[in-house]
Amino acid sequence: MDSGSLTKLHALQFIKELGKALRSEESVRNANHYLELIFVIPPPRSPNLADYDFGPRDLQQLSDYVDGFSLMTYDFSGPQNPGPNAPLAWIRSSLQLLLGGDTDGGAHAHAHKIFVGINFYGNDFVLSEGSGGGAITGRDYTSLLETHRPYLRWEEKSAEHFFIYSSKNVNHAVFYPSLMSISMRLDEAKAWGAGLSIWEIGQGLDYFFDLL
Repeated sequence: MDSGSLTKLHALQFIKELGKALRSEESVRNANHYLELIFVIPPPRSPNLADYDFGPRDLQQLSDYVDGFSLMTYDFSGPQNPGPNAPLAWIRSSLQLLLGGDTDGGAHAHAHKIFVGINFYGNDFVLSEGSGGGAITGRDYTSLLETHRPYLRWEEKSAEHFFIYSSKNVNHAVFYPSLMSISMRLDEAKAWGAGLSIWEIGQGLDYFFDLL
């Protein structure tokens, strides 16, 4: 067993022990309710799971000790590879790898414990003059819209809206959630019987809450 696999084994054992300890402690507000543990997990890196990836076997082993798994299905792209924040197909494939099967009859015994990560932030990537850029909030997004009056485009493959603008002769690509993109991800989570985790609520636009 390599060092990465051994580290993962120890980490998962720690989560088990932590879950046991929290379940033995009564909630301060409700004596009949134990303290809950939500474990944040990364999405699988590829269909060929490596030993250090968090996979379906790990999900099954921890299920009795963890009350929920917050799946970080965002940050798909970065300054070095500009693109969508959370392609819908990637979210779907991550759920398929973790839960097995598909929404039409796969084994979803633990789906109710999965909280599908949905980003309320966006990204403003530099497309020229090298790479760069990073996360933006709703306030940044509306400021860019007011300043540049860009044309919003729908990217069918990722199911995300984006726009291109130029500032000081430097081209930028902005990917930010929309009502349509969020709605499609809510439908995906619902189809699997999963919940939601939002990163993070204060970074979105007010009308995003109309969908929740």
